[in-house]
Amino acid sequence: MATPRTPAQGSDEPSGTDHGIPDGEPLRHEDPEPGSALAEPGQRLLARIVDTLIVGLPVIIVVKEFVSGHRLDVIAPPAVAGCMLLYEAVQLALWGQTLGKRFAGIQVVPEPSGPEGAATDAERAGAPETSGGAAEGRYGRPSVPRAVLRAAVYSVPIALRPVHILGLLASLFWVANAGFIYEGTQRRAVHDRLAGTLVVKRRTS
Repeated sequence: MATPRTPAQGSDEPSGTDHGIPDGEPLRHEDPEPGSALAEPGQRLLARIVDTLIVGLPVIIVVKEFVSGHRLDVIAPPAVAGCMLLYEAVQLALWGQTLGKRFAGIQVVPEPSGPEGAATDAERAGAPETSGGAAEGRYGRPSVPRAVLRAAVYSVPIALRPVHILGLLASLFWVANAGFIYEGTQRRAVHDRLAGTLVVKRRTS
């Protein structure tokens, strides 16, 4: 029986043929798991625009039927925020995707490393499947607490818009939230970091 080939002295070639990510290693932009590459910022922006239109436009139209003028500016943001929180939390907990994220070809998964972000067995068991029946990565979809927290961190600042000082702080938060995507190698916004999630490209085959 042939013995395994070992790398030559001084060679940079690794031994073995397993090029996958070792269990427990964080998902990095430089070495994403096959089928689970990190989502591009443009994909995330597209998904957020689609979700905002899906939720925001109907809510504002309904609110305008009952209030107008200054009251509209006061009531509409909390109404949009509440609907956005429910819309996003439910879909992330069930499928790991909102309609906007489906459109953009991305999904939210539990961040696999770190004590506060480690994916649970239940989250791994809830991994979406491809058309061939294979698990979508090893990360699964977010648990209900993760989904609610992630949605709340993004949605609550919307509700604060009518309050002058808090509205200004909310605007600054959104700028910082977007900027954090470019800090580090995992492209995690503030709501990802707090909820222990990543946004990855959806594997389609």
